Amino acid sequence: MKNWLVTDDGTCTEFGTADAEPPERTYRMYRFLTEMEDILAQEPDDAKRVQAIIPLVRKLLISSYWLQMEYKPPSEKTGWSVNFLYREHEYPITVQMVTWAPGSESKIHNHATWGIVAMVGGQEKNTFWRQAAGDPSAIAPAGEQILNPGDIIGFTGNAVHKVAPLGDEPTISFNLYGVTDKPSRYKYEPDTLVASHF
Repeated sequence: MKNWLVTDDGTCTEFGTADAEPPERTYRMYRFLTEMEDILAQEPDDAKRVQAIIPLVRKLLISSYWLQMEYKPPSEKTGWSVNFLYREHEYPITVQMVTWAPGSESKIHNHATWGIVAMVGGQEKNTFWRQAAGDPSAIAPAGEQILNPGDIIGFTGNAVHKVAPLGDEPTISFNLYGVTDKPSRYKYEPDTLVASHF
């Protein structure tokens, strides 16, 4: 189990310790959301936010095991599915379980907000690109990282990546996102890397 941070320049860095013991009392979703909201209010830097929130995600998944079962099978049409676990009007966080079918892959994209993905099941390859300075529509390859169950990866708002499951089993992940700045969200054509708004 490892903790990873991907920044806007496409750099993927391991940080901190991934060791976690179950808390003495159940660490419930409401407490997690409250503590995460406090971090977001106190820390404006996305990279530092992500690094502060990831240990809470690990504690939540170890303590509230039911969350790991709250996923839907991948859609036969799209190759993926999303089960929203928590959305609230004017609350700046989306909490969801995401499932990808073997052989599928995401578009190359950014989220235009911070994000955290905790691998619950399966193995996933993340490929990274860096955006050109001052031109978010121009990207260049920057590397890749394979994620295994128990790994947690965080992204700053303009980190660009693509997700592809590995092996014969679906991947299952617990995902968190802040509020997306829609005009700054892009997807990229796989062959030409031409950008368009998501």
